[in-house]
Amino acid sequence: MSRRALRRLRGEQRGQEGPGLGELGLDPGPERAREGGPPPAPGKGPRGPPRAGVSNRFELIPAEESEDEAVAGEERPDTRLSEQDTAGGSQEGSKDRSKEQAVTEDTDGDGHREGQEAEQQDRSLGTSNKPRKKKKKRKTKKNSAGETVEDNDLEDIDSLLERIEDPRLAPQSRGGITTDSRPLLYVEHRNLNPENELKRYFGARAVLGDQRPRQRQRQYVRSTWLTAPKNTWPRYSKTGITMQLLDTRRGVQHFTFEHHREYQQVQFKFLDAVESMDPNNIVLLLQMNPYHVDSLLQLSDVCRMQEDQEMARDLIERALYSLECAFHPVFSLTSGTCRLDYRRPENRAFFLALFKHLMFLEKRGCPRTALEFCKLILSLDPENDPLCVLLLIDFLSLRAREYTFLTRLFQEWESHRNLFQLPNFAFSVPLAYFFLSQQEERPELERSQARERAARLIQLALIMFPSVLMPLLDHCSVQPDARVASHPFFGLNAQISQSPALNQLTSLYVGRTHALWKDPAVMAWLEPHVHEVLHMVEAQDALVQEAEHKRKIRYQSAPRNIYRHIILSEMKEATAALPLEVTSQPVMGFDPLPPLDSIVSYTQPERTSHPSNESTLSLFFRSLLPNFNLQGDIRHDGDDEAGAAQDLNQGVNRLMAAMRDMLANIQFQEPPRDDNPEGDGDWD
Repeated sequence: MSRRALRRLRGEQRGQEGPGLGELGLDPGPERAREGGPPPAPGKGPRGPPRAGVSNRFELIPAEESEDEAVAGEERPDTRLSEQDTAGGSQEGSKDRSKEQAVTEDTDGDGHREGQEAEQQDRSLGTSNKPRKKKKKRKTKKNSAGETVEDNDLEDIDSLLERIEDPRLAPQSRGGITTDSRPLLYVEHRNLNPENELKRYFGARAVLGDQRPRQRQRQYVRSTWLTAPKNTWPRYSKTGITMQLLDTRRGVQHFTFEHHREYQQVQFKFLDAVESMDPNNIVLLLQMNPYHVDSLLQLSDVCRMQEDQEMARDLIERALYSLECAFHPVFSLTSGTCRLDYRRPENRAFFLALFKHLMFLEKRGCPRTALEFCKLILSLDPENDPLCVLLLIDFLSLRAREYTFLTRLFQEWESHRNLFQLPNFAFSVPLAYFFLSQQEERPELERSQARERAARLIQLALIMFPSVLMPLLDHCSVQPDARVASHPFFGLNAQISQSPALNQLTSLYVGRTHALWKDPAVMAWLEPHVHEVLHMVEAQDALVQEAEHKRKIRYQSAPRNIYRHIILSEMKEATAALPLEVTSQPVMGFDPLPPLDSIVSYTQPERTSHPSNESTLSLFFRSLLPNFNLQGDIRHDGDDEAGAAQDLNQGVNRLMAAMRDMLANIQFQEPPRDDNPEGDGDWD
């Protein structure tokens, strides 16, 4: 029987038997030749210098893979049998090995021919079970101490990438509970790409489609982390934005964006276009400067108001791409030690672009990616939090089911940030503990601890913010029982008596997160705690009186960053509660409510001031010609009558010149013509 027939009988493929030493041009060794024993197992030979005389070096790869299978076969001998093995083949294994030894030791031309036949057979057997065996071998094994033992050559790609970024940041296992030793605001690059999250939901084929061939056509596009450049975008060129490192204090690096002179000129044109209140002027400016950031942000708001969500999102992504191309070489998105000062106007565009981008991601159904961008914004200025993303991060954590992150944030920051004073943390953290207690894969002790913390915290939240319950039940379409509905503690008086600033916070939380409370299991968990709080109120518990005292002292006025957050979030419930001093002033999408202590590096040149005592004719011509100024050169020296007369003559001449220009530029439109200019016939 030939070697090929033997291989078919046993269901083996090429590479499962060790190549003959004669074929590889190696000496079998005096000891093995003298003993006459079988050839060494694949990959078990002595390690030495590179093997010379190998005609095809890739023939050694299956032999190395067979080594892993042989090692696994020592632990599980039954797994070495192929699906095509038969009982007769297993009984004649010793005879087959002796015949195979004789074949492999033959070094004439037949061996090369047999190798070619085996290679052709391997190409035809594309559905063998060998890849499935290799995937099974990738599973990690645990020793008696509980430590994970993993082959470096068979590690998962994702785990390799995490170790490349920082080997010290890998999660550690202690007693079966996974504890993340990475920094709290650590940002993962792979979680910044929404396609990775969509692939987990819908699969790679549905998400990517035919994007890959088109992306390969644009080789000059720079690879970025925040957004993926699109083929429909204009070709990127330097815009005049750069990033500089200001200083490094206590291991924290402070950066700032800078605008060069050419970018400043474009910025002045943009401000003029905004004052004109005509979006077409911004469109014209973007045609000349397609990566001007403030123009992209402002036009995105216009497109969103016109229900063009796709274009609005595309403009925000283009703004992020423009800013990322200007990053400093040492600026890191993931370290959490890079800071940007929001008081500088050049830095605000980056904050706003990130915030608007995460809002689009949340609406798109990518809460995990939106949470990563929220952590990035918070890491840029965690102390001041200019966009107040702490009012949003709890909602995104619950949407993304990152309950452990939310509880960890509360535990680490509560002592110095007083997070429990915010209604969103007061209610979201116990809800996160409740969801953790419902996870059956967790140990029973950990689940019971989570239930106790959830019960204690939700009662404190109801005592501290009683005005949240009734609007929350109303949004969830839940009718409370008679005792709760008629009790004054949770009634209408609780909402009327609270300050406007607290009303804004509670309205924002209820309008944003009410969908998370609609779960019947959540309502069943909430009901007994509401009745327990009523017992404490009726018993005049000290906690109830203390909470009422805190509500009267605190929440007198909201800081400016909360107003800024409410404006950017566009929650109807919270926007309606904004004070008059905020709603009465104009709010621009590219810079809503700028800080009062802004650090201005350059200013727009002052325009020629228009006197208030202008004539009606002058105002009329300026409405037609904004640059027209009848009395622009009038001197303020009232005693010089000759100079005043001369200025008057110059103003009249300027007025006449403006009229001539206006009349010369007037174009009359011709009346519309019919498709047939010659007519169909007589009018008779």
